[in-house]
This record gives sequence, C-alpha cells and structure tokens, in this order.
Amino acid sequence: MYERNYDGKLGIRTAGIREWKGLAPHYSRYEATPYEGLDKLFEIYKIEDTDRVVDYGCGRGRVAFYIHNRFKIPVTGIELHEVTYDEAITNKMRYEKKIGETDIPIRFEFGYAQDYEIDPKYNIFYFFNPFAVHIFEEVVENILRSVKEHKRTVDIILFYPLPKYTRFLRRKTDFKLIEKIKVPKAEDRGDKFFIYRLSKGD
Repeated sequence: MYERNYDGKLGIRTAGIREWKGLAPHYSRYEATPYEGLDKLFEIYKIEDTDRVVDYGCGRGRVAFYIHNRFKIPVTGIELHEVTYDEAITNKMRYEKKIGETDIPIRFEFGYAQDYEIDPKYNIFYFFNPFAVHIFEEVVENILRSVKEHKRTVDIILFYPLPKYTRFLRRKTDFKLIEKIKVPKAEDRGDKFFIYRLSKGD
C-alpha cells in the first residue's frame, strides 16, 4: 500500500516487475527500489544541494523522482529497455503535472549505460543490479575516467548488490565501503544499501 500511495503522491506509476527478453543474459528484470528502503537510506546518507545523481538502469524512474522531489537536485536516469524508458517519460509528464514546473532538471536518456557520457557535475551513481558485472565494470571505469579528468569526490550506491559488483569495487578500484544500510522490516538479508566512496584525494 505504501508503494502505491507514494507513487500517487508523485503522480507516477512505478510498481510491478518486467522481465527482459532477448538481451536477458546481460540485463536484469525491472523491479523498483522499495520506498521504505529509500526513506531509510536518506535518513542516514545525507544529500547536499550541490549533489547530482545518475541512476543507471533507472526503469520507470522511481529513484529519480524520489530524489528530485525530496532534495530538489538534478537527476538523470539511464534506461535501455524501450518500453520501460517510454514509461519513464510518461511518468515524467505526470510528475511535472503533479508538482508543477521546476527549473531543476530531471532527465531520462535511452541507451547503453556504458555509452553514457558523464557530466562532470554529477557525483552520485545509483545501481540496483541493472546489468551483468562486465557492464558494471565498464560503467565504473567511465566514472573513474571522469574523476581523473575532473577531480571530485564521488559515491556509488548499490542496492541489494551482487557479490561480483562488490568484489570488483573492493579488488580492482580505490572505492571504499563507507556504509551499509538495511531496509526496515526486510525479511531478505540482501535488502541492503552499500555505499562506496572515492575521495578527491585518493
């Protein structure tokens, strides 16, 4: 009930699950991060008004709309599934109708995550297991390249992280795990957020 009520508050429709077809071996099904989990995450993890967020595999846009509405900061979602992307665009129109016009951008881009050119102003990168680890590795390499060219502290937030994701960050990058946050009342032990940080001086 809380999921649909919060969707209603934002004027969007993000509930449900969609399985991939065709590209399924490399891409995960659509399933939105629970709102209660996002509430808990952002009780502990603090967002500043200078932060900018990219949601890789954003689906219908739940995380993007939640962050944009709560923190009033720019958010960009990247989505490859064509039907799901179209639903995110429809949700954007509904959201803007619900909350009114704003100068703070919320964008959705259609395409491969590893091809997305990272805006150097963006510093927080969110993943809910959207794709296979080799694609994740390419995306992280893009983040590292962006940081090398434009020095800044960046965070990666993983929800329900695949062990291969965390192993790669631990063994092959300088990202440091700074926080684990459990979803309230979750029965599945995997319902956690892992937050990794690469500080400007690292």
